[in-house]
Amino acid sequence: MRKSWEDFRVACAFLTVFPVAGSLSIDDQRLGRSMGLFPAVGLALGLLLVVCNWLLAPLLPRAVLDCLLLLLLILATGALHLDGIADMIDGLAGGRDRESSLRIMKDSRVGAMGVVGLVMVLLLKYLSLYHLPLAQKAGALIFMPAAGRWCQVFLASCSSYVRNEGGTGSVFVDQVGRAELLLGSLTLLLAGLVLFSYQGLLLLVLVLVFAALLLHYFERRIGGVTGDILGAGTEFVEVFSLLAILALY
Repeated sequence: MRKSWEDFRVACAFLTVFPVAGSLSIDDQRLGRSMGLFPAVGLALGLLLVVCNWLLAPLLPRAVLDCLLLLLLILATGALHLDGIADMIDGLAGGRDRESSLRIMKDSRVGAMGVVGLVMVLLLKYLSLYHLPLAQKAGALIFMPAAGRWCQVFLASCSSYVRNEGGTGSVFVDQVGRAELLLGSLTLLLAGLVLFSYQGLLLLVLVLVFAALLLHYFERRIGGVTGDILGAGTEFVEVFSLLAILALY
């Protein structure tokens, strides 16, 4: 139990701005093992959003509050995955082959396509959240970040890291395995059933199919994943989750 709690703290420290693992020794094996708890960190972030939604709902218009909730999620995660999606879109849109795509993704500068893609992701996420029925708002706020972080576990465990020189993402991709994917998937499954009852199963199937399509595309396009792609996968699945919930309800 203590080891699981420490792994959860490691996952929190990596995925959020909260300094909760300063006293822990962190090695590559522990980082990989912590990936199984990424969806649990997503659930914790979602609960934070729900509490803020409950506190601020009587004070602010719905449109303003939904915008603030997304801003809170961005601040709590340090915009970690937004940076990844901008770099990924730049690389895949501007690169003619695998090598040029990876080179562009590594460039810290953001191009026009990356900016457009980033704006569209944020806009889709905001509009989907705003138009959700109030009865499903809390469930969506909890499920969305959990599903997005589950996608990282799925992509990392089912693919390989493509940069020969390594990188931050390579530690997770090289160390994560079936045990972490199983734990993360069970966490998301239970969350889906608790939050959305039997319709949660359909939602989970849709998320799985979408994540599998992302994996297939990345495998064909560049032969695997990078840290940017893991972050981008999180954002894509968050948007897709909100759209799917909106469609189902």
